[in-house]
Amino acid sequence: MLLIRHAHAGSRKDWDGADRDRPLSPKGRQQADALVGLLEVFAPQRVLSSPYVRCVETVTPLARNLNLPVEAAPALAEGGGSEALSLVRSLADDKVAMCTHGDVIPEVLVALADEDRLDLGLRPRQAKGSVWVLEAHGGKFVRATYLAPKI
Repeated sequence: MLLIRHAHAGSRKDWDGADRDRPLSPKGRQQADALVGLLEVFAPQRVLSSPYVRCVETVTPLARNLNLPVEAAPALAEGGGSEALSLVRSLADDKVAMCTHGDVIPEVLVALADEDRLDLGLRPRQAKGSVWVLEAHGGKFVRATYLAPKI
């Protein structure tokens, strides 16, 4: 499972529209493009995303490269911590890429660390455009590897 934090989208205060419609910045588009080469080796069979534009735009290049649709997953939206955790658990043994937000990722990771004794290292990170590669066996998460953004 690939747990992706959306790429750079610029500042909320500089965006005039609804926050859910805030797109990626030029840097974010570069980060999204860089994810393709980094993640295609994992061969996800599904690509799920928060319905927020910045998340969908983050995984669109990957989905396009894999010839897969981007599936909207409201559980991955901002504030969806417990719903996101339930979704992650339900897909634990699947080859799936999921794009979500900076408030959701720590909630999911902390729960997996507590419940499954998943080792997240000394200082877990979640930079924009980064990925946590989560490995599960029999529904239990057993390994987590952090991939920093390339840009």
